[in-house]
Amino acid sequence: MNTDNNTNHINTETLLPQIKNQNGDDRQPTVMQVVPELVTGGVEQGTIDVARAIVEGEGRSIVVSAGGPMVQELKRSGVEHYELPVNSKNPLTMQQNIKRLINIVEEHHVDIIHARSRAPAWSAWSAARKTNKHFVTTFHGTYGHSNWLKRQYNQIMTKGDRIIAISNFIAGHIFKVYGIPPSKIRVIPRGVDFNKFSPDKVSQERRIKLAREWRLPDDKQIIILPGRLTRWKGHAVLIEAIKNLGRKDVQCLIVGSDQDRENYRHELERQIENYGMQELIHVVGHCDDMPAAYMLTDIVISASTDPEAFGRVMVEGQALGRLVIGTNHGGSTETVIDGQTGWLTEPSDPYSLTKTLNVALNLTESQRNKITRKASEHIHKYYSKEMMCTKTLEVYNELILGDA
Repeated sequence: MNTDNNTNHINTETLLPQIKNQNGDDRQPTVMQVVPELVTGGVEQGTIDVARAIVEGEGRSIVVSAGGPMVQELKRSGVEHYELPVNSKNPLTMQQNIKRLINIVEEHHVDIIHARSRAPAWSAWSAARKTNKHFVTTFHGTYGHSNWLKRQYNQIMTKGDRIIAISNFIAGHIFKVYGIPPSKIRVIPRGVDFNKFSPDKVSQERRIKLAREWRLPDDKQIIILPGRLTRWKGHAVLIEAIKNLGRKDVQCLIVGSDQDRENYRHELERQIENYGMQELIHVVGHCDDMPAAYMLTDIVISASTDPEAFGRVMVEGQALGRLVIGTNHGGSTETVIDGQTGWLTEPSDPYSLTKTLNVALNLTESQRNKITRKASEHIHKYYSKEMMCTKTLEVYNELILGDA
């Protein structure tokens, strides 16, 4: 399978080849991406980034979703958006979506349909088959596959003419669980937008504003665990590790929306209270300015007890020159070079995390700078938004040129 991330082979000005229409004239190729909704998140941002790249690559770009505030970003970039209830898992709605998607495909001469989630993928795949169009999927996670029924539902993501995996870990999972030949899989890691996630792009005013909002002390090292409040993200492991640390010169922030999981949030707050660490650990909720949050931080943690498909937090933290500590499984083993650009600890092991935190907290400024400099270089070389978009357009080109 194609896992080469070497930037020396990347053409950042990839163009989509022209296609002959029925009259023999050249026309722009059209790619339609289908995603549940455009509210927030890495999948959604990746959709928008690729949609823009299609336009820049002299193609026509269409996105279908159930809508959301990020639609405006598409329209500003010259991308067409169609609002359909493709986020629905209702069988009747999914069936109706097939007809709606076929109409869009036929009206706009769509050449490639790219699905990024399971529910819309079922409708998109059917539309692709009925119109004889290329079908591409992006595997963004392992999904639940503990029983036959779940595996059958997930199977739709393996039906692409090309299957994009967001990490080598996910590529291996696709092969192991679903038996998909490596020749169909293309590994394209998620990319960081360095116009947002670079230290010189985050103003002092933004940092001060957020520091005041969170009432951060000036005399403590700041540790954060970003990510939605769900159990497998390992918040309880971090709380236990901070307790074991026994230090008063740190401030730990748990940053992320509870997404209506109020019981879990209260459970974490009770754990903090029971340990008497209300002054050391705060659950601060959703943050609208994550680049500023990282820049206020000394150490960024990912304590996930289950493997991350990619591990966006580790990449963003390194891009902004922060020390990072992840867990030794999943995508983090690819984005963090243990002991060189950050550290990897044993999953679900608070003592392993405590030990590594002590190492990171006790670094000299020179030692810290050496690690963060290498980390930033590593991320810029292998995990840029431009590389992600270029490689995705190369997948489209494979299919288009295969028809030529």
